Amino acid sequence: MKHSLYGLLVLLFLALPPVANLMESVMIIHMHMQMPLLIFTGFLLARIFQLRFPRFFEKWNGNGIPGIILFTIIVSYWTLPRSMDEALTLQSMEVFKFTSLPLLAGIPLRDSWKKLKPAGKHITFYFFIIMFSAMGWLYIDSPVQLCNNYLIIEQITLGWGFITTAICMIIYLVYNAFVDPTKYE
Repeated sequence: MKHSLYGLLVLLFLALPPVANLMESVMIIHMHMQMPLLIFTGFLLARIFQLRFPRFFEKWNGNGIPGIILFTIIVSYWTLPRSMDEALTLQSMEVFKFTSLPLLAGIPLRDSWKKLKPAGKHITFYFFIIMFSAMGWLYIDSPVQLCNNYLIIEQITLGWGFITTAICMIIYLVYNAFVDPTKYE
């Protein structure tokens, strides 16, 4: 239960206007720090929901696939330039960001990840490697400004952040293929 309290405190901290404005003022921090932290708060809050609604999670997310699909859809939506732009200009989109990432991405991720078979986990990684590579290429190689609220140099920096994340995920998968984790437990 402590984790849920910590998750709620982090969520409230991230929602403070000075903190939110600071994190949203730099594009790469907005995408690669604020949004993952919002997902992490949902990850921490998930235990309360799992204990409160165990039948719901058993019935609708028994094998983890529906939850990971929901997680994938929400994260994919928030990587789009238009959704980032609207989160800065429309208050309703900002509220949607602060509710969808913890509730519709963080909670399903925690509930689904242990239920997924290794093949499902690998498919999820492959999807995000492809998506992050494509988004990185889009943000780097686009001849026009994709987000009205950010400069082109910030857009290029975010693109390289996506590429770096994809490379790190590839390194993790290669490491995972060659190392037996049971030797280190």
